[in-house]
Amino acid sequence: MSTKDFIEKDYYKVLGVPKDATEAEIKKAYRKLAREFHPDANKGNTKAEERFKEISEANDVLGDPKKRKEYDEARALFGNGGFRPGPGAGGGSFNFDLGDLFGGQAGGQAGGGFGGGLGDVFGGLFNRGGTGTTRTQPRRGQDIESEVTLSFTEAIEGATVPLRMSSQAACKACSGTGDKHGTPRVCPTCVGTGQVARGSGGGFSLTDPCPDCKGRGLIAEEPCEVCKGSGRAKSSRTMQVRIPAGVSDGQRIRLRGKGAPGERGGPAGDLYVVVHVGAHPVFGRKDDNLTVTVPVTYPEAALGGEIRVPTLGGPPVTLKLPPGTPNGRTMRARGKGAVRKDGTRGDLLVTVEVSVPKDLSGKARDALEAYREATAEEDPRAELFQAAKGA
Repeated sequence: MSTKDFIEKDYYKVLGVPKDATEAEIKKAYRKLAREFHPDANKGNTKAEERFKEISEANDVLGDPKKRKEYDEARALFGNGGFRPGPGAGGGSFNFDLGDLFGGQAGGQAGGGFGGGLGDVFGGLFNRGGTGTTRTQPRRGQDIESEVTLSFTEAIEGATVPLRMSSQAACKACSGTGDKHGTPRVCPTCVGTGQVARGSGGGFSLTDPCPDCKGRGLIAEEPCEVCKGSGRAKSSRTMQVRIPAGVSDGQRIRLRGKGAPGERGGPAGDLYVVVHVGAHPVFGRKDDNLTVTVPVTYPEAALGGEIRVPTLGGPPVTLKLPPGTPNGRTMRARGKGAVRKDGTRGDLLVTVEVSVPKDLSGKARDALEAYREATAEEDPRAELFQAAKGA
């Protein structure tokens, strides 16, 4: 905002008070309007937000006797953009572009140059240095982190779970203003920006949160008893959160805009959910694949055959065992695993485990004895000893 704009603005009209209004009348008018147009009371209303900025700007000037005097003198000199010539100027008034004066251009047709322009003269007016500043900027809400425990099946298929969270939100007692009456004033230290500059040497400067307003840009004249002037109070809420399918144990999920509410119309922070997944009595997981161990009999492994294998949440699948399947061999059932990010599924890895019976019936024992006699000449450990001897 340029000095020209400030001079041309009618702050008395903005607050709806006469030019001879007392400080008490100005303060009363400001409180009434600020309460009506405060951003926290007009969520998503950009017009109300702009109106609140105008009201705060007007109060910052008219509520300060020194600034008000400078403003009135400047308005008297450059009323409505017209320059009032002194005696002997030929009577009447003549107009010329204030942008030439405040933009630093020489006024050749006005009779002589003004050097750097009157922007240098009024550069410090209203503590803006002629460059303007942004007031009471929206402030983003804080990020929140929570945890949720899912069953194995919920993690694979996805689930909607309730989360109860506690965070800082706008104080209900003062509508987030921090002021007991809901009418804070603009911080004079940072002029409403919430930040102050500090030199770092070498011509550079850095910004820090304003120490007086704690980065809010506003100061409560009478601090709210609930939030102690901070404008924020602890708030608890329960929300339904959708956990996507295929999450793994320890995964951290980011949900944009589900964190703590922002201030003065600012966006909400993000919610980070750390997922813990319980174990399953049958299935395990390896990346996007599910795992399962299936017992088979010795005849099935030796002679081959078909076996039925359970799947998670679906009908069983049938796998074919080739003859001579060794213990510990892993086969693959495609598309029966966990959900990937692209919506496809991983595989089900089936590991065969030859089951050795503890108790045998007489008929089974006789059959095994006959088998042992038939294979007596075969030594499955012969190659082992030969390799050990040659090493």
